[in-house]
Amino acid sequence: MRFLVHLGSMLLVALLVGFGLSWYALSDGRLFGAIEIGPWSAWRDVGVPAPDPYTRAFIARSGALELGASEGIQFIATTDSDNRRLDRACRYRIDGTTPAARFWTLVPVAPGDGAPITRADGPTDFHSARLSRAGDGSVELYVSKTLAPQNWLEITGDGAFDLVLTLYDTSSLSGVGADVAALPSIIREACA
Repeated sequence: MRFLVHLGSMLLVALLVGFGLSWYALSDGRLFGAIEIGPWSAWRDVGVPAPDPYTRAFIARSGALELGASEGIQFIATTDSDNRRLDRACRYRIDGTTPAARFWTLVPVAPGDGAPITRADGPTDFHSARLSRAGDGSVELYVSKTLAPQNWLEITGDGAFDLVLTLYDTSSLSGVGADVAALPSIIREACA
């Protein structure tokens, strides 16, 4: 009888660990197939002909239409540079440089459905064509509900949000050019 209890408990532990890791790989899985640069993370193998199994699982579960590897790459930030969840009640400064890309966009979105959380009659994103840069090429832009100087993107609503940075026509991370060493940092300045 004791043998059967041990066998049953080992089987239960094995099933829990197996299903738990499978759930993690399908729901997030960044530990396995993604790259992380500061608060930003991206799936390196999205858009390639033969992605790894974790990337395939992410694509299947998200149902999103992803860019091809030669078209661009999408980075998502759910936390700031101090690893605190992005909150619509706070003002954030995105500070630093972007990797070499012909064009890029930054969109604040709702965590569940990915819908833009900007004002309905305002811009839904910030892009490289409407950006003022510093003399050294660095970027400083603000995402908040309250007015901020220079480059500002107004958000609405309450609760958490994600930032989606999409680099279009970039050789970074596609195996053609140099790897990305840094992405802009996300600094929480103040909260209401």
